Amino acid sequence: MQEIVSPAKVAATLSEHWSPRVVAELDDSFVKVAKVHGSLAWHSHENEDELFYILKGSLTIEMEGKTVVLREGEAFVVPKGVRHNPIAEHECHIMLIERKSTLHTGSEITDKTRSLADQLRPV
Repeated sequence: MQEIVSPAKVAATLSEHWSPRVVAELDDSFVKVAKVHGSLAWHSHENEDELFYILKGSLTIEMEGKTVVLREGEAFVVPKGVRHNPIAEHECHIMLIERKSTLHTGSEITDKTRSLADQLRPV
């Protein structure tokens, strides 16, 4: 069954930082939301692009050779294979669109890494 979802409202209810939650599926992709603050980890997704959309606040994405700063309402795609590290100086709410095969922190495992099962938990 199809349901209306408000990514901004779901993100606002989250209590953990860097713990994305799946709010929708389309074809081979998930739509996720997260509340973030601080730095995640340098990582890459070798076979998947990753779209970041800022619901609230701002997010810096460091990449090797380039840094972008995204503000509310802006989006950016980190291309597959590009090492990146998202950083939020202040709490930020984000929406991500990525393939279902995308691992949270790629092959890098940290204390912030979340499994797909964790990301699929009900909000």
